[in-house]
Amino acid sequence: MRPLQPVGRVPRAVLGVGFFVLFVLAWAVATLGGFVPVTFLADPLTMLQDGWLLLTRFGFLSDIGVTVWRVVGGFLLAAVVAVPLGILMGAYKPVEAFFEPFVSFARYLPASAFVPLLILWAGIGEMQKLLVIFIGSVFQIVLMVAVSVGQVRRDLVEAAYTLGASDTGIIRRVLIPATAPDIAEILRLVLGWAWTYVIVAELIGSSSGIGHMIIESQALLATGQIIFGIIVIGLIGLASDFLFKAVNRQVFRWKLA
Repeated sequence: MRPLQPVGRVPRAVLGVGFFVLFVLAWAVATLGGFVPVTFLADPLTMLQDGWLLLTRFGFLSDIGVTVWRVVGGFLLAAVVAVPLGILMGAYKPVEAFFEPFVSFARYLPASAFVPLLILWAGIGEMQKLLVIFIGSVFQIVLMVAVSVGQVRRDLVEAAYTLGASDTGIIRRVLIPATAPDIAEILRLVLGWAWTYVIVAELIGSSSGIGHMIIESQALLATGQIIFGIIVIGLIGLASDFLFKAVNRQVFRWKLA
């Protein structure tokens, strides 16, 4: 091992899987060995049994589908608003000067703090869940995209002006192509944060979704179901992360060259 030395694909996969194996072994030893009461932490076998019951008898697949829809819907709304605004802020300094103080202020506000207000404004339906994810994601995306666009090499812009490009042409043919891979990576990262916001939204005033199942399981002290729900969130997030990476590699092959 040397600093910044790359790791091959196979060793990386082995190391990644190895951590999960060790984690599950430690969990099994702590619970099955009697070191932790089952009331506070179910063992892996009980968790799998409870998860199977959730999937086969209690309609948990529909809860998963509802949660995925909420994450995707709220995240897409945030991306549609935030990416164009972030590009404009990065490209035009007056626009950045106008929006940046508010965006910097708003991105520190926890999305969970808006839940009571959003319930008053939008009720406890789907709109409230989508707005929680939107608020939690939009300001982060705006600022990160603006920073990325603002860091485009100045010589590329000057060369485009020399070749006769207009201001809008600079944005379309220089700034956006130069930052598109970084913007895609920003969206990948913020999608992970969106999953935390949807669970917050579903913990209050919800009758469906993974978060709703988790809060009901807490009332029953069903720690196996709670852990299963958390693991499902992690697996879906991991799958979406790998999918995002694969799409980015295919779309932006030139960036990797």
